[in-house]
Amino acid sequence: MQKYRYTVLFVLILSATSALILAGMYTGLKDIHEKNAQLFKKRVILKAISPLLDKPVSSLSDDDVEKIFQEKIQQVVLDMEGNPVDAARVAAAGYKKGDALSVDMAKEFKKPEAERLLPLYVYKKGDKKYYITGVMGRGLWDLIWGYIALEEDKNTIAGVAFEHAGETPGLGAEIKDNPSFGQQFVGKKIHDAQGKYHSITVRKGGAKDPNFEVDAISGATLTSDGVTEMLQRSMKYYDPYFQKVK
Repeated sequence: MQKYRYTVLFVLILSATSALILAGMYTGLKDIHEKNAQLFKKRVILKAISPLLDKPVSSLSDDDVEKIFQEKIQQVVLDMEGNPVDAARVAAAGYKKGDALSVDMAKEFKKPEAERLLPLYVYKKGDKKYYITGVMGRGLWDLIWGYIALEEDKNTIAGVAFEHAGETPGLGAEIKDNPSFGQQFVGKKIHDAQGKYHSITVRKGGAKDPNFEVDAISGATLTSDGVTEMLQRSMKYYDPYFQKVK
């Protein structure tokens, strides 16, 4: 019986010690993890304006990325009516830092549309401004998302960057892995000649409209359809803001 007690006591002590060590590691590494997550997010955002940068995003050091965000990018958070939201309201929504980078698009995607917050990044190059919008939707297996950069006219696409949570390698994952897919979007339009919102269609069988369509990914119809739905819905969220900005 006494030997049994010692065994139980040993297991309890070992479990408590392991729990303390794990808790300490989590607390100690939390800031590093969050910093790395933010840095990854910044790199994805910069991929949307890679044609405008002096060198490829993959060649940028961490310091280069941070410098671009500090010196050339303005962060804005919008409500669904196109109004900028102050940091206090953003923090009240659960994002303590109160900036666009802290806004979790997956979390916002789960909210009713009228309650969502939208991240927007304004990149300045010389005397020009480029607007980087965040988009999110569903692919074949899980969430897909990305960033769409618009030229100063707020209509012409300057670049895109897509990400996914679980699309099939070699098929749906090509939205991220195949550079030629994203390059198709450059120069496409969000509005027609009359200023009516239009967005982009990822068309199976090949694009027919040079302004508003790109080629779908072969063998990935549902992912391609997901990108179409994501763009047509999410880009429209920013239209009220763009209508107000000169």
